[in-house]
Amino acid sequence: VQLQASGGGLVQAGGSLRLSCVTSGMIFRLNAMRWYRQAPGKQRELVATISSTGFNDVADSVKGRFTVSRDNAKDTVYLQMNTLKPEDTAVYYCKVANSDHWGQGTQVTVSS
Repeated sequence: VQLQASGGGLVQAGGSLRLSCVTSGMIFRLNAMRWYRQAPGKQRELVATISSTGFNDVADSVKGRFTVSRDNAKDTVYLQMNTLKPEDTAVYYCKVANSDHWGQGTQVTVSS
């Protein structure tokens, strides 16, 4: 199983980014997916979850700003991040839920 995350970058506060995580080596449509993030000096935290059927949820800290979605035809999960804040700065990781399969992480930096 491989997960390739991309889409991170440097953005000003209030801006938007869309992260993508392309998977291979698994039956993507049968698996729930998650996005995590880890800021410097902090523990990794769960940001968003999307089930195999599309039910999704995001952390309270990003509710109303972040949206998780998936495209089963492309074996890809997305994290749309709007109205970004400096406190959203972190390395973002995708993960197959209920497994130890992680993507390599993509850096998001939000400047004030």
